[in-house]
Amino acid sequence: MTSIRMLTAALMTGSVALGAAGAARADDCTITVGLVMELTGPAGEYGQAGAKSVEMALRDINEAGGVGGCKLVTDTRDSQSQGTVAVDVATQLVQVKKVPVIIGGIISSVSIPILTSVTGPAKIPQVSPASSSPTLTKLGRDGKTNGVFFRTITSDALQGIAAAKFAIDQGIKKIAIINVNNDFGVNMVNEFSSAYKALGGEITSVTPYNEKQSSYQAEVTAALASSPEALYLVSTPVDGATIARTWISQGGPQKFLLNDGMNSADFITNVGAEYLNDAYGTSSGTDETASTKYFYGSYKDFSGIDPAAPAADRSYDAGAIVGLAIAEAAKDGKAEPAAITASIRKVLDPNGTVIHAGKDEFAKALALIKEGKPIKYEGVIGPVTFDEVGDITGPFRLWRIQNGEVTTVGTMSTADVDKVKASIAK
Repeated sequence: MTSIRMLTAALMTGSVALGAAGAARADDCTITVGLVMELTGPAGEYGQAGAKSVEMALRDINEAGGVGGCKLVTDTRDSQSQGTVAVDVATQLVQVKKVPVIIGGIISSVSIPILTSVTGPAKIPQVSPASSSPTLTKLGRDGKTNGVFFRTITSDALQGIAAAKFAIDQGIKKIAIINVNNDFGVNMVNEFSSAYKALGGEITSVTPYNEKQSSYQAEVTAALASSPEALYLVSTPVDGATIARTWISQGGPQKFLLNDGMNSADFITNVGAEYLNDAYGTSSGTDETASTKYFYGSYKDFSGIDPAAPAADRSYDAGAIVGLAIAEAAKDGKAEPAAITASIRKVLDPNGTVIHAGKDEFAKALALIKEGKPIKYEGVIGPVTFDEVGDITGPFRLWRIQNGEVTTVGTMSTADVDKVKASIAK
C-alpha cells in the first residue's frame, strides 16, 4: 500500500504523473482515506451504515477510473462510540499511517475530540457525516479548527428550532425531555427549549442520562412525575429503546418526539411498532436528486443495510466529496492535506457542471477535473455548500412512525426555519 507521502515522492520523481495534462496508471498505487466510525457502542448502527456508504462512494470513484489511476482505499477504525478511543485511533491514522484526510466521526462526542486533539492541530481535513452539535460551529467561529472541519448535516441550532415548531404543530404543548448527557444532547435540548417555550410550549422537566446503563427507571420516573403529555427523547437507538420501553411500562403517554438518529428500524423493532404510532421526528433533510435515486436503488445490494439507515445517505456524500476533492487536489500533484481542504469547496462550485452519484457521473467529473473545469457535486442529500466554518444549512425532513414504518410527512426549508427564528425573537 502506498501512503500519500509515498505518492507525493513518486510524483516528484516522475514515476506517477498526476498533472492536469494526463495521468499514468499504476495498478499498485493507492491513496488512503482515514475513516473513524462508531462501529460498536451506542452509535454502532450509525457507524456501520456510514462506513459502508463511504466505501460505496470510493468504490464508485475507483470504478470511474480512480484518482490519476490511483485507487482510493479506506483505513477504517472503530471509535467504539467513545471520544478517548476516537482520539487514539485518529492519532494513529494521522501520525503513523500519514492519511491526508479523515472522515468521521458520526456522533459529536466523537468528532469534537478528534477535531480539537488531532485534525485541527495537524491541519488535516475532517468531514463528519452526522455530527450536529452547535459546539462545532462555535469552534469554527472562534478560530479553533484551522478551517479543516466540514459536515454534511445541519447544526442542531437549526434542528432544535425545527423540532420545536413541528411539536407545536402536532398539538404537543406540554412535554418532558430525557436526553443523553453529552455535547450533542445538551446542545439539542438548549436549542429546542428556547424555541419551544417561545412558541407557547411548556417543558415539564429535563432529565439527562448517562449512556450504556442497564436500567433507566430512575430517569423515567423523574420525567413522569411532572405529568407531561409527551416525551422528547434525545438519544441513540440502543439506549433510546431501553428508555422508551421503560416509559411505556411505567404508563407514560405513548406520544414521542424524537431526534434524527432515532429514525431507526432497530429502535422501532426493540420498542414495538404498536407503541410508536404517535411518534414524530425531524432529520436534516434531502432535496431529491438523481444521486438520491441512485443511492436508494443501489446501497442495499452493496451493503446489506437499508438505505434509510441513520447517516447512510450523508455518509455517501462525505465520501464522494472527499474523493472528488482528492482528485481535484491531485491534478497538480498536490494530494496533500492543505490542497484537499481547499478542494472540498471547489468540487461544490455553484458555477460548475452538475455531477451526481455513481460510476458514470464520477467518470464525467474526473474528466472535467483533468481538464481544469469546475464541477458541482449534487449528492444524495441534495445540493449543498459549506459556509465559512464548514456548516451546511437546511432543509429538514419531518417524519412520523406509523405501523412500524418511518413516513415523511413534510419538510421545513431554511427559509421556514428563519421565519420561526424571526417570530420567536420578537
